Amino acid sequence: AVTTALQMKKLRQSSRRTGQKKQLDKAERPQSASYAAQARCPKEPCLGPPTTLGPHRSIYFSSPKGHLTRLGSEFFDRPAVTLAQAFLGQVLVRRLPNGTELRGRIVETEAYLGPEDEAAHSRGGRQTPRNRGMFMKPGTLYVYIIYGMYFCMNISSQGDGACVLLRALEPLEGLETMRQLRSTLRKGTASRVLKDRELCSGPSKLCQALAIDKSFDQRDLAQDEAIWLERGPLEPSGPAVVAAARVGIGYAGEWARKPLRFYVRGSPWVSVVDRVAEQDAQA
Repeated sequence: AVTTALQMKKLRQSSRRTGQKKQLDKAERPQSASYAAQARCPKEPCLGPPTTLGPHRSIYFSSPKGHLTRLGSEFFDRPAVTLAQAFLGQVLVRRLPNGTELRGRIVETEAYLGPEDEAAHSRGGRQTPRNRGMFMKPGTLYVYIIYGMYFCMNISSQGDGACVLLRALEPLEGLETMRQLRSTLRKGTASRVLKDRELCSGPSKLCQALAIDKSFDQRDLAQDEAIWLERGPLEPSGPAVVAAARVGIGYAGEWARKPLRFYVRGSPWVSVVDRVAEQDAQA
C-alpha cells in the first residue's frame, strides 16, 4: 500500500511537470514559428520604415491621374499677352533620359501675336512645316533654330500663329547638370565656369541648360513626360512685372517698340533689363 501511494505521488508530480512544459511550449511557439519562417526564407528583406529618405522625385507619371500641381491644357488656353504674363513665376521642369529632373522658375517672356505681328514667324498668316507648332492647340511647343546652332522654345496660345517665347529662367534644381550641359554645348568660352545667373539668362541659354532641341517641336506641354510646367509657389503681382520692348527685332518697324516683353522686376536672372520701361512704370 505504501509502495502504491509513492507511485501515485510520483505520477502526479510528473503530470504537473508535463503540464508546465506544455504551457511553456505554447508561450514560445509564436517566436519559434517566426524563427522557422526566417529559416525557410533567409533572403527575404525585413520590411519596415526606411532609415533615410531618398531625394524627392516627381510623381506626375506614376499615377494615372498625375499630380495636381502640373498645369494642364486649360492654363495655356488664353491670349498670348495674358499667357506671357501668367508664365512668370511658374516652374518649367525637364526630365532627362536618366531620370534627373531640372527645374527653373520663369522670370522673362515675350508675346508674339500672330499674323498681325511683324516680328512673329507667322506674320501675314504664313504657315510652313517649320512654324506649324504656332498654329496648333494652346500649350504646343514651337522650337526653332537660330544661327544654325542655337534653339529657342515657344508655347502656342489662343489665336492662330500666336505664341509666347521663354526668355529666361531662375535655376532651381539641377544646377550642376545645367552647367555641364551649357559647357558642352556653348561655343567659344567653354573653359570658363559659368555663374549661376548665366545658366538660363537667355532663350538659347535655357534651351542648352535643359537639353531642349528641335526634337521637342510640336510636343504638348500639358501631356509630355520629358517636359512640363508646375504651378510656382509665388506669382508676381502687377507692380512686380515690367512690360518692355522685345529684344532683337529691330526689323519689325513699330512692332519692335511695342511693350510685349514681360519680366520680374529686380530679378538677377533676367536677360536684359530695361531701365526706361521700369521708370515709366513707376511714374
